[in-house]
Amino acid sequence: MPFDFRRFDIYRKVPKDLTQPTYTGAIISVCCCLFILFLFLSELTGFITTEVVNELYVDDPDKDSGGKIDVSLNISLPNLHCDLVGLDIQDEMGRHEVGHIDNSMKIPLNSGAGCRFEGQFSINKVPGNFHVSTHSASAQPQNPDMTHVIHKLSFGDTLQVQNVHGAFNALGGADRLTSNPLASHDYILKIVPTVYEDKSGKQRYSYQYTVANKEYVAYSHTGRIIPAIWFRYDLSPITVKYTERRQPLYRFITTICAIIGGTFTVAGILDSCIFTASEAWKKIQLGKMH
Repeated sequence: MPFDFRRFDIYRKVPKDLTQPTYTGAIISVCCCLFILFLFLSELTGFITTEVVNELYVDDPDKDSGGKIDVSLNISLPNLHCDLVGLDIQDEMGRHEVGHIDNSMKIPLNSGAGCRFEGQFSINKVPGNFHVSTHSASAQPQNPDMTHVIHKLSFGDTLQVQNVHGAFNALGGADRLTSNPLASHDYILKIVPTVYEDKSGKQRYSYQYTVANKEYVAYSHTGRIIPAIWFRYDLSPITVKYTERRQPLYRFITTICAIIGGTFTVAGILDSCIFTASEAWKKIQLGKMH
């Protein structure tokens, strides 16, 4: 007797003349297909869409930076002449720089009465401060006006990612034009290292920060008022990492198989229950007629 490979078929076919179509089964079948289509499209959207997950850990992510953080500052002082505006930097490593001018630009405002300061500089990864003041001016003005608008203050690389909404420019738009002109402003910053890793594994290093501020009038040892805009910073030991991820293909296929198999199984049970109940009801009605 020749070997019949068809005996391994676990999906035995039933002849059409042994099956019975019903309106209920047709309705359930159409609903079942629509339901499967909806779930399939939902899973397909999730599979195509890139997911951004975040995690926290304690470490210095950018060890190749040489212990430095790049800073970008853009601030307008509409009532202080550019000759008087300067940037000073100091920290706990002993750095004390008055009148930093590298990679900086002063743009006159209000016909020369005001100034817009734009600068890029680096700070050490230790607590410290940088401040905008008249300390570097050859002659101190009598009544320096420190009212200002901060357009931008950011640390590290600029991250423009749609799925990441962090405080990378928390002071952007800060308006102190109605403050006391002779007041000093203290912005206390807590800087949080941030890493963004895309699907290719490329990493970008940036920094988010939280800010608290206070306003006060400060007097020098001679009794004069010398206001300044202080940015005092400290680094958090916690690093935030954002990672782009896409659902694996095998998981997508497994989910689709589960959707199709589960839906047809539940629909078959439902159809069977309805058909059995319908046949039983017909028998009861026939019994009553006889």
